[in-house]
Amino acid sequence: MLTSSEQAAPLTRGALGVATAHQPGRSGVYPRLRPGLFGLAGLALLALVWELYKTLGPADGVILNGVTVLPRTTDLAMPHLAVMFERLFEPVTGAASALPLWLAVLQGSLFTLGIAAVGWLVGVTVGLGLALLMQRFRLAESAILPWIILSQTVPLIAIAPLVRRWGAQIQFGEFTWASWMSVALIASYLAFFPVSIGALRGLGSPDANHVDLMHCYAAGWWKTLWRLRLPASVGYLLPALRLAAVSAVIGSVVAEVSIGLRGGIGRLIVEYAGAAGGDPGKPWAPIFGSIMVGLVAAGFMGVIGLFLRRFRRGEVAA
Repeated sequence: MLTSSEQAAPLTRGALGVATAHQPGRSGVYPRLRPGLFGLAGLALLALVWELYKTLGPADGVILNGVTVLPRTTDLAMPHLAVMFERLFEPVTGAASALPLWLAVLQGSLFTLGIAAVGWLVGVTVGLGLALLMQRFRLAESAILPWIILSQTVPLIAIAPLVRRWGAQIQFGEFTWASWMSVALIASYLAFFPVSIGALRGLGSPDANHVDLMHCYAAGWWKTLWRLRLPASVGYLLPALRLAAVSAVIGSVVAEVSIGLRGGIGRLIVEYAGAAGGDPGKPWAPIFGSIMVGLVAAGFMGVIGLFLRRFRRGEVAA
């Protein structure tokens, strides 16, 4: 027979097990909110540093050995945050039909976001296709991977006008190449790289014992891909997709500036920069708009991650 202490031990372990099981539930809200709280704290700290330097910094900036290392603090060069915020609710120009600045920036941001989304979809499709090809054939990995890495050394400002010129010569029947398609192509050019690298790492991440077990079950490459490699690659692929989304936004903004595409946030940055001399708060509005586009793109990837959370054993930086 068990003694009283031996009988109490399982109960104690069971009680501890229950307490341990419930403890993550009580403290599980904070870990989910922690990234957002840290992000807000970072923004608040940045705003505080801006205002402190604006108030205490020298008007001509910090100059060391004839080189300006910190910007000037004059109202034209570095306006207060309140000035930027108030300018958002004023008309873009003095015309009677002029839109409020925030609405013009919002329209430009949505235009750029749509182009970046198209570029992201194309980039993800190409990146996944290349990753699958390289994982299936080792010879393809040796032949393609160096060119994928080399492709990211080409400056966007140099190739964007070329892409537009080449695209303008494409015509199939009634189809004509529009300027926004060149911007989307540049966005996909940046987006495919992290996806191809992240997916390749993820597809090759399953343990060799698991792969051998699939072989013992006579599972082909496609079934192994669907049942084992794709679920194992989620932890690698999600960070790569987030990086691709932000890269697509950067590519869209840079390409809009390079080819002069109107309607997007990149063109607004160039146009409003000319008003900095007499309207210091205006040029900052499209800059904030581009930041918001990037945050929306990254947030969309966070939503996708919620649907794949059961496969997220752990994420690896892209």
